[in-house]
Amino acid sequence: MPRRRFIAGLGACGVLGASSGSARTIPSGLPMVGGTGIPPAHSRSDWDLLVGRRKITIDGKTLAAPCVDGSVPGPILRWKQGDIVTVNVRNTLKEPTSIHWHGLRVPADMDGVPGLSFAGIPAGETFTYRFRIHQSGTYWYHSHSGSQEVQGLSGALVIDPAHQDPNPCDRDYVIFLSEWTDVDPEDIVSNLKMQDDYYVFRQRTLASLPREARAQGGLVAALKNRLAWSGMNMAATDIADVSGIIYTYTLNGHAPDMNWTGLFRPGERVRLRFINGSSMTFFDVRIPGLEMLVVQADGNDVEPVPVDEFRIGVAETYDVIVQPREDRAYAIFAQSEDRTGYARGTLTSREDMVAPVPPMDPRPVRTMVDMGMGNMVSGAGMKMDMPKMDMPEMPMPKVDMAHMHMARMPHKTMEIDDPGPPPINVENQNVALMPIDRTGSPGDGLENNGRRVLNYRQLRATRPGADPRPPTREIIMHLTGNMERYIWGFNGRKFSESGPIQLRLGERVRFTLINDTMMEHPIHLHGLWSELENGQGAYAPYKHTIISQPGSKLSYLVTADVPGMWAFHCHLMYHMHLGMFRTVIVS
Repeated sequence: MPRRRFIAGLGACGVLGASSGSARTIPSGLPMVGGTGIPPAHSRSDWDLLVGRRKITIDGKTLAAPCVDGSVPGPILRWKQGDIVTVNVRNTLKEPTSIHWHGLRVPADMDGVPGLSFAGIPAGETFTYRFRIHQSGTYWYHSHSGSQEVQGLSGALVIDPAHQDPNPCDRDYVIFLSEWTDVDPEDIVSNLKMQDDYYVFRQRTLASLPREARAQGGLVAALKNRLAWSGMNMAATDIADVSGIIYTYTLNGHAPDMNWTGLFRPGERVRLRFINGSSMTFFDVRIPGLEMLVVQADGNDVEPVPVDEFRIGVAETYDVIVQPREDRAYAIFAQSEDRTGYARGTLTSREDMVAPVPPMDPRPVRTMVDMGMGNMVSGAGMKMDMPKMDMPEMPMPKVDMAHMHMARMPHKTMEIDDPGPPPINVENQNVALMPIDRTGSPGDGLENNGRRVLNYRQLRATRPGADPRPPTREIIMHLTGNMERYIWGFNGRKFSESGPIQLRLGERVRFTLINDTMMEHPIHLHGLWSELENGQGAYAPYKHTIISQPGSKLSYLVTADVPGMWAFHCHLMYHMHLGMFRTVIVS
């Protein structure tokens, strides 16, 4: 397929495919916004879904949103493991659409990526998805066409296990986290291209200097730190590209003042299926007064982990169980990582009770660790040792990177596909000189906050992986970008400059991610499981989306067991649209 036609169908390198015109509307009488969060009582194998536009207002922001069955988020679909499901998707938009079943193991032509695995669903036509359900757990679906997902075309999937659930509960709720804005996606990209911190309005100021001096051991140290960041043309407060200045953060389509409510009886076990269906926002989730028992990650069972808080990256899912014993209300509180806003709901034993909203935590501030220039020692806590160097005088582009690249001692049968550190140029702003394992860290802003916060090393599968073979090949991918020009890519190249990643059917491969940027990236490989190497050996957790922390290095194993062309990309939507995308071909 010609590259020009491919890009036009995929929408992976630009959001220009978004349509601002009106289309045939959803029939009246259907819900307009949000939902109960309660999955259907019984699974169904046949569904008819209608994709169209409808004017929806949330928090005073009105948008003619592309949506499923007239609601944002779309309806919760409930399926049964082992069933063959049929989903008829009718497109009433004036533009093509698609549905991608995020995290599901399906044939390539059912995966729903236009220009890659199928041709898309043209305006006015119907496409039938049909596939067997091989798994159970919590997943979600969303459009993979233009910017439709960004504007609301997404929803939850709940798949019941074929056998008895090892964690039965009395009540079951989906908690679908997202954002809402009436700002056109093209305008957002244009603003970020013009000024990379356009939506970052919480910069360090003179007023914050005394607090920084106390935290960093004196005024001189604080000033040196600021000069270092200034010398690199970077901001330590640049946590999220797009912030609460234009986003309203939602829970099941409800703005914070709408207060979504879920009921319980004291003593009941309640399953909460958290889905981060946002386009650009990481959420830090807690329920003050309740312990959360994490029992699933990305739809797969894990050994239960009791926590007070967890970070959920874009496209991840976590199932937690809570057991409120008091006759009272509890707040479900999900603050954005940059602390510019929050989504919230209430779990309550009576409808007339509302839980108070807790205060937001202090905003995180990036450090040299996030630049790939620090050391981390993990144990009960985490220690960060900063290198003693005068950063403004460090000539970053002139460092001899060839001598910084550490030798590896791979398995004797392993081939290593290693492009080496990418050059610093217009498409790459930084190179992590000392990338480190951060799987034991809960993330920036969550260290030592007085709460038990989940980290990746705590995730342990409940049974050994299906493929015990060691990998025969390692593919090293540098996550790269230039915030000043707002360009993103892998190995210093955006999608339009990169060829596909070739895998042999049946081979076992290790993917290693080195994050040269100072942002988190949720990396999603379609069609295949990613087995995170987090120290759990044969019990490594299976995930469909893996968070690469700033300045970090991590790896995961992939068995290429399904042929076809698969998408591999960052799930921060504007990063994907602007180049952080590759094609994986299994043949």
